[in-house]
Amino acid sequence: MDRTQKKATFFALLAAVLYAVNAPVSKLLLRQVPATVMAALLYLGAGAGVFLMGAAQRAAGREKQERPLTRKELPYTVGMVALDIAAPIFLMVGLTRTTAANASLLNNFEIVATSIIALVVFREAISKRLWLAIALVTASSLLLSFEDMSSLSFSWGSLFVLLACVCWGFENNCTRMLSSKDPMEIVVIKGFGSGLGSLVIALALGERLPGALLCLCALALGFVAYGLSIYFYIYAQRHLGAAKTSTYYAAAPFVGAGLSMVIFWEAPSGTYIAALVIMLAGTYFAATDGKE
Repeated sequence: MDRTQKKATFFALLAAVLYAVNAPVSKLLLRQVPATVMAALLYLGAGAGVFLMGAAQRAAGREKQERPLTRKELPYTVGMVALDIAAPIFLMVGLTRTTAANASLLNNFEIVATSIIALVVFREAISKRLWLAIALVTASSLLLSFEDMSSLSFSWGSLFVLLACVCWGFENNCTRMLSSKDPMEIVVIKGFGSGLGSLVIALALGERLPGALLCLCALALGFVAYGLSIYFYIYAQRHLGAAKTSTYYAAAPFVGAGLSMVIFWEAPSGTYIAALVIMLAGTYFAATDGKE
């Protein structure tokens, strides 16, 4: 692995750690913030935070020479924004119907969705080792989707989390097609476009904005867990591709699940432990893909 690959891998893992705080902290805020409003505030925080970060860089004379988006990338830009409106709403709804720890681990299904879409739609090569990782992550996600294995009672919360992962799988591939462009511009467009779209949907559904303090907390979470995370994720995609970057991103659910157990004192069940072991194995094969 050369220096560029190592740097890209570091950015992918950093993006994962930043995103990991999303599920447990969002679940806390969802006690007082409606789900669709929460999704809107997260993306608005991402867009606003990265916009201010770029403004600060320009004021300090440290503006980077990045290529701007053009009309040629418009279909991927529109797809990215639309999918980013749907995915967080599905995730926030799922979080209200399942534990934060389960939701954190189920987020790993995004690897499967991203990889299959990358192969089928965007013709990105996927190795046998990565396919094994995908199979293990799929098995783990299915195991977590059933609350009671004895009666096979399906968790609707888990279904919404998986739907969010499928949307993000398509979105990751759209973003991959834009990754050679300015990451700050991409995050700002993604943040404001998806955030405003979600806010319109929230108001149409009759949801109301919470108090100023809760809004600020959600916006700050969005800047860290979405804005900075997406910023580093895009840099990683330039050199690793959509499927490979998403496998390194698999670190996020494990960090998120650990935080959830600490914050909510959620004791892990036997099913959860089994799913965790299977998913760890899948993550190992994904992370070591391409090594001798």
